[in-house]
Amino acid sequence: VSVSNNHALSYDISMPLHMIFKSGSLIANMVLAIILQKKRYPLFKHLAVYMITLGIVICTIASVGGGKAKEAGIAKIEEGSVYTKCVGIGLLLFALLLSARMGIYQETLYARHGKHPRESLFYVHALPLPGFLLLVPNIYSHAVLFNQSAPLPFPMLESIPRSWIYLLLNVITQYVCIRSVYVLTTECSSLTVTLVITLRKFVSLLLSIYYFQNPFTIIHWFGTALVFTGTLLFTGVLSPAPAVTEPRLKTQ
Repeated sequence: VSVSNNHALSYDISMPLHMIFKSGSLIANMVLAIILQKKRYPLFKHLAVYMITLGIVICTIASVGGGKAKEAGIAKIEEGSVYTKCVGIGLLLFALLLSARMGIYQETLYARHGKHPRESLFYVHALPLPGFLLLVPNIYSHAVLFNQSAPLPFPMLESIPRSWIYLLLNVITQYVCIRSVYVLTTECSSLTVTLVITLRKFVSLLLSIYYFQNPFTIIHWFGTALVFTGTLLFTGVLSPAPAVTEPRLKTQ
């Protein structure tokens, strides 16, 4: 899934389009759960999923909708053939559906064989390792670029290129995140796990807006309101409570 997502960028796929596709994981998971697991979700959960997805898409478009980001996006759309872009979109769609299917499969696996998140985490990441032999030239070229990066101005780190330090920090944070997700999959449904991951992406988007000092416009507020309201709907806070009927007393 990760390789397909990253490789799609080589086919004239702009970063905003890439992020929008990844925001569709909630809808993809719900559709596959309905088709494969014959699940039926109440109307308020359908509405919540659509609101959250739409809110993230709106915030993503608004975040790249001006200045150099917009010019870069237009240039990216204009260049490249239609066939090349179709291949990139196909890779994104494949990764989206495969990720949703994998979440459903993990839910079924835990229900059948018990909850073993650490074992599942090991095999999911160990078994694909031989496949990275096909990417050795690409990995080597990027390792050369990493070695050419400037070191960080900190004691004991002057001789280490900063890209390797960034990679190490990325690996550590990714491990903490992925391990937490695998524990969560043993306790919640696949759709709920996907909701948590999607909200994490939304929080990352808000943090990036703050970190890079991008303007937080009324469009961002509208998208944030959709995500917040959709989350409350999904968790049942805003859904109508079932009517409580008192038991009738038997009369003799």
